[in-house]
Amino acid sequence: MSSQWLSGYCDPRFQPVADVFARALESGYEVGASLAVEYRGERIIDLFGGYRDAAKTRPWQADTLVNVFSVTKGLVATCAARLIEQQKLDVERPVADYWPEYGCCGKQQTTVSDVLCHRAAMFGFRQPIPKNQWRDWFLFTDLLAAQQPFREPGISQSYHALTFGWLVGELIRRVDGRSVGRYFAEEIAAPLNLDFKIGIDLSDMERCADQLMAAGDNTASRAVWLSRIPDWLLPRRLRDIKAAVVLGDYQIAFGAVPDAADVINTQEWRMAEVPAANGHGTAASLATLYGVLASGGVRDDYHLLTPKTIDWVTQVHSSGPDGALFGLPYQFGLGYMVDSPMTPISLAKGRFGHSGIGGEVAFGDCKNQLGFAFLNNQQHGLMNLYQTANQLSKTLYQAL
Repeated sequence: MSSQWLSGYCDPRFQPVADVFARALESGYEVGASLAVEYRGERIIDLFGGYRDAAKTRPWQADTLVNVFSVTKGLVATCAARLIEQQKLDVERPVADYWPEYGCCGKQQTTVSDVLCHRAAMFGFRQPIPKNQWRDWFLFTDLLAAQQPFREPGISQSYHALTFGWLVGELIRRVDGRSVGRYFAEEIAAPLNLDFKIGIDLSDMERCADQLMAAGDNTASRAVWLSRIPDWLLPRRLRDIKAAVVLGDYQIAFGAVPDAADVINTQEWRMAEVPAANGHGTAASLATLYGVLASGGVRDDYHLLTPKTIDWVTQVHSSGPDGALFGLPYQFGLGYMVDSPMTPISLAKGRFGHSGIGGEVAFGDCKNQLGFAFLNNQQHGLMNLYQTANQLSKTLYQAL
């Protein structure tokens, strides 16, 4: 491997993957990024390059941390899976059995599975949330416990973009006693030596890359024109998109942080536990985690999950069309994406993990015993959001 744009390691067999990564940085399409792949227990790729800031004055380092947005949900799903395996959390029981305050306003029969599968109809808040209070955990969980769902729980799937983390995180806290950030740190990150945190320490701040958000994407606005076209003139996929636009779940699910570009690089956001959206870590750590999950759930005598549990939680438990994601056919296991349209997770059966709104993707592949993670700090428009991740994944599989 020889490129002024890259540092790290790449097995010579996978040089074409490194070349794709280098071109993404050299062209300026990506400002800074990291890529890691574990294959059959061996780290075959661990690359990084570019810059941590828009001014391109701070080079991306091996230990650079970056906010991975919704990729964090896959880690929260792994925490929940451990508690499910240990029979501390039963997905068929009502949430209110573990969290009594939640059992009101039509939410009494909402199950743990509904929450994990984005079917709880609690994909947003009914009132504006206070600004810059991200570290106040109970502010958010109390609001969710007291409010009415947006429709009958369990009936339809609408992606819980931010609320997923507080809902599942509070279930974890109720049955275990630890916050989800602490649970992940002690039960998963420490035993597997992962450089990943849900809620970073002050001492980690200097290692963080800035997230560079794209200028306002008008894909959602452009989709409004569909609402004016009769259903009989539209193919099935466009009818699903039209129905989702009319429903308005997207604006509710993603509207809780209208000034996201001014929030996500702040100390308040980074040090909070926002388990649906603000995990910070390295690609190497995520490739390791998914590599362990994809190869049986055990590493160096540490038992993470059994193969039986992994198989069950990564089966399809809910299918779209997803009301908050433009009616697209997203499929979820118990917290994991098992089909994420337009990302590498959708390109082959048997992959599971999570994508993020910044363009990052991490997944496991049990068939090939592979863990993949691509992280970046330059967000692109929705139609091109996963361009680099898709190119890297395609080239990787061609080389296997």
